[in-house]
Amino acid sequence: MIHPGSESLRKIAVVGRGTAGSLAAASVTHQHPDGDHELHHIYDSRIPVIGVGEGSWPSLVRELQQLTNLPHDTVQRRLSGTRKYGVAFEGWGRRGRDFTHYFTPQQVSYAYHLSADLMADLLHEGTRARHIDAKVLDITRVNGGARVEFEGRAPERYDLVFDARGFPRELHPDQHIGLPFIPTDTAVIRRCPAVFSEDAGPVLQHTYTRAVARPHGWVFVIPLTAHTSYGYIFNGDLSSLAEVESDFDRLLEADGVSEFEQRGVIGFPNFVHRRIYDGAVARIGNAAAFMEPLEATAIVSAQLQIGMVLRTRFNRPPEHLERDAPVVNRFLINYMLRYGLFVGWHYSCGSRYDSGFWRHARDRAWPKHRKAVDPEVVGCSALHDFDEMIELLNRSVIDQQDWHRMCAVPLTSYAQVSQGLGC
Repeated sequence: MIHPGSESLRKIAVVGRGTAGSLAAASVTHQHPDGDHELHHIYDSRIPVIGVGEGSWPSLVRELQQLTNLPHDTVQRRLSGTRKYGVAFEGWGRRGRDFTHYFTPQQVSYAYHLSADLMADLLHEGTRARHIDAKVLDITRVNGGARVEFEGRAPERYDLVFDARGFPRELHPDQHIGLPFIPTDTAVIRRCPAVFSEDAGPVLQHTYTRAVARPHGWVFVIPLTAHTSYGYIFNGDLSSLAEVESDFDRLLEADGVSEFEQRGVIGFPNFVHRRIYDGAVARIGNAAAFMEPLEATAIVSAQLQIGMVLRTRFNRPPEHLERDAPVVNRFLINYMLRYGLFVGWHYSCGSRYDSGFWRHARDRAWPKHRKAVDPEVVGCSALHDFDEMIELLNRSVIDQQDWHRMCAVPLTSYAQVSQGLGC
């Protein structure tokens, strides 16, 4: 197969060793048609990796098999993973009842629950790269490529740089689109004993990420074979850490968990970068966008960002780069905002708790979505696309030609969540 753009991608850098950076480096190794390219994987070993348990979407199962050339069962064991068939919501919505958002086809399609640090290690084994342990000071676009400046070593020029350095330190309106309709900004992470064991082989049971509504927010529960990851997601301006920790203790006691390891308290922004891709620098993962972990959008977003950039650069002649970059950037922004609207919509019907957090989430945060994602402000059609999906759900009969409609996630996902929430 001819790849007209490969000649313009002889020297590539990936900055960051987390999930997105590891996926990008492995993807370059796997997809680059020429063996004589140069790939630098750059990261600062002084920055610790928090090995959290993560959920994913079914597309990751196929991609990890392709990137590693390992059987699915082997990949699952290497990740301390279990098979995730959806998200089990407890106490969400107007009825405050439990429901499940299944992947489609229901009870057939599955993703992984995985350990993020183990996935990075697995991907590194098959990545052909020069590893550079250094602190990156800046990444800037220059004529024909990008320049990376380091602490204590000379700068380097690259044809393409994947920036996977994580969250911005602060949001700037000219650079970032804030998502104030998502009402959470902090996570308390705890590691608890495992409830599944792979002693007799990979865990084949159907497992689900639990999303448990609580007075101060909600708690994710991700079952791995090495441990069970719990995370309390809340709003630091509405609840104190002491209040959250106390309620967290009550949940673990109700779950029969008598011991845990405190893994950290992590603040996070909900945002989409206005310049995800400029032709030479591609922001990926948490550097490009983030919305709280409710629907496990982080890894699937990184997959989309990396895949779009590499396919465009490899398959399009270099002379089209200046025209292609704005189109790809707008597409990615639109997709990320649609993910954000889907996540924020989960709060629109409240929960079984009539608490300060849930009143704020339902009555004050969610109504901000129309202003925040106004097409005149964000330059794309995400709000219109979301409104169309809600309009479809309100029809008495959905025409067959609309059954496969998507707004970041398929209509089946919107229908399951809408029914579960009582929207």
